[in-house]
Amino acid sequence: MTLLFARSTRKVPVHFMMAVLLFLMTSFSIQAQTDKKAENAKFNEKCLKCHGQSKYKYLNPESGTEVTKRMYIETIIDRNQFAESNHRNFKCTDCHSEDYDSFPHPGRLRMETKYACIDCHGGDEKYAKFKFEQIEAEFQASVHSTKHSDDFNCWMCHNPHTYKINARSDEKIKDIVAYDNAICLNCHADITKYQMLTDKVNPNIVQKHQWLPNQALHFKNVRCIECHARANDSILVAHNIQPKSKAVRRCVECHSTNSMLMATLYKYKVQEGRSKAGFYNGVIMNEGYVIGANRNYYLGLISLIMFGCVAAGILIHASLRIIKRKK
Repeated sequence: MTLLFARSTRKVPVHFMMAVLLFLMTSFSIQAQTDKKAENAKFNEKCLKCHGQSKYKYLNPESGTEVTKRMYIETIIDRNQFAESNHRNFKCTDCHSEDYDSFPHPGRLRMETKYACIDCHGGDEKYAKFKFEQIEAEFQASVHSTKHSDDFNCWMCHNPHTYKINARSDEKIKDIVAYDNAICLNCHADITKYQMLTDKVNPNIVQKHQWLPNQALHFKNVRCIECHARANDSILVAHNIQPKSKAVRRCVECHSTNSMLMATLYKYKVQEGRSKAGFYNGVIMNEGYVIGANRNYYLGLISLIMFGCVAAGILIHASLRIIKRKK
């Protein structure tokens, strides 16, 4: 009994207690976050009941009948895209007025000011790595800001209900290109959206780029901003869109050993490659093919096969001569 009592009263190591306490705090934090996300999702479903489809219904108090109306296309939110977006865990009224909780919505709410990225993410250490302040400064210097009114904000290009940051660091370069170019073409290839911002005639993108050799391949493999934005290697995506007179038109800017694409489209690949293969190999041997800047996988494979065949031929020839001499 004395031995058992001695064992039961032995002090527990401090580091063990700290580990248990940290585990419990982490568990409670994760559970709280999970509960909050579930609560917000339930709240948002009240909004998506109407805004998640092309029509909505309400009871007309005057006639006592149920009325079906078509939802304005700009206010339709795709549930699946929102569920995959970076803002999926927020409650609708985190960004929109609390007064939207009632229906019919007060008409004055249509005039509410929309938040910009910097309003939430500016000055926050959690998001410092994305350098929102620097992106904001670039945007203010771009033609999107200087040539348009204050109504042109972040959300003209980045829909807050569908925006995904991971699309910018996808493993497949073509996915990044398609995602980014779709943002530009959302206005520049749609006359109805383009003329919401200007009275100018929307230029035909294909005709304006007729000077570009292999136009379709360029559109598929590089982003609009490669030629139309000032390169900035310190942020994820350049935002200083330049006037068309300053657009890149010289082939050598991309198709050379010092390709500008290494500091723009391929930069995260280059950085990743440098850490694994060294500086030179990281720049020259990444999977994004730029003529004159790096090797082509298939040409390299063919070269190895040809070299192997030649080596095998020499070996077989030498072996046959040795056998013949012995006879």
